[in-house]
Amino acid sequence: MNQLEQLKKMTTVVADTGDFDSIKIYKPTDSTTNPSLILAASSQPQYAHLIEEAVKYGKSKGKNLKEKTEFSLDKIFVNFGLEILKIIPGRVSTEVDARLSFDVEGSIQKARHLIALYESAHIDRKRILIKLASTWEGAVAAKRLEKEGIHCNMTLLFSLPQAIACAEAGATLISPFVGRILDWYKKNVKPEGYAPEEDPGVLSVAEIYHYFKKFGYKTEIMGASFRNKGEILALAGCDLLTIAPNFLQELKNTTDPIERALDPAEMDHSLQKMHLDEKNFRFLLNENAMATEKLAEGIRKFSEDIVKLERLIQGKL
Repeated sequence: MNQLEQLKKMTTVVADTGDFDSIKIYKPTDSTTNPSLILAASSQPQYAHLIEEAVKYGKSKGKNLKEKTEFSLDKIFVNFGLEILKIIPGRVSTEVDARLSFDVEGSIQKARHLIALYESAHIDRKRILIKLASTWEGAVAAKRLEKEGIHCNMTLLFSLPQAIACAEAGATLISPFVGRILDWYKKNVKPEGYAPEEDPGVLSVAEIYHYFKKFGYKTEIMGASFRNKGEILALAGCDLLTIAPNFLQELKNTTDPIERALDPAEMDHSLQKMHLDEKNFRFLLNENAMATEKLAEGIRKFSEDIVKLERLIQGKL
């Protein structure tokens, strides 16, 4: 077996792309999208019809330019999700507007609207994961949404306190960002880089994995945002891994054996239970310079790409 086939034996492999052809080639179980991936895909001619259909929908629903843009934007995300669901057997993740990352009610309303769009296309909400930023407000929104049967994927996650807050909220899944953690440490601590087993992003996900398994959290862990194949192999055995097409191809190209790196049977008994309230969460996140900076940067970047998508839509409106 090639490494991708081996990895699928111990981890659910997810495609991190908005490109349908890549999804068809690598046959993942699930797929994740975000504003940056949708923006990149929207410039490709083969996806123009999805944009045009969304703009037509926005025109029919909105009373003014702001409303037409918002309806069109939501429909673009759902249109891409619908096409992906035709290819994969599992779930697709669709992201709530990053500008709502500190807005509980706004996030809930947006999530409900996205789910309504999927359900109007006869898609069961069980096949949708709504992506929310791993802020305190995101966790509060997730707690309420999960009670409504709207399942959440908590993104932009860089630290154990964020992971615990999301798990205690009952979120279905978290997406700790491996590569972006590595980026910060290479820039600020060790420019020459790290071996995979010492990679700060890998160590962060491993800590979260062991904490969740030790204390019995049901929230799934999906490592995300990889910078090299070594990071992926160092997390073999994680519940899920969402992987970009270039790394899926690298895994497919070799038959070197893979060893399971994360195993629920191997507990880290040194981990202590952490009790979080909002004050504690905010203080612990603030104490972690990397997590604070990367969370803020991630929200800014996704927000910038949403604005670019809005401009694209408004040009067509």
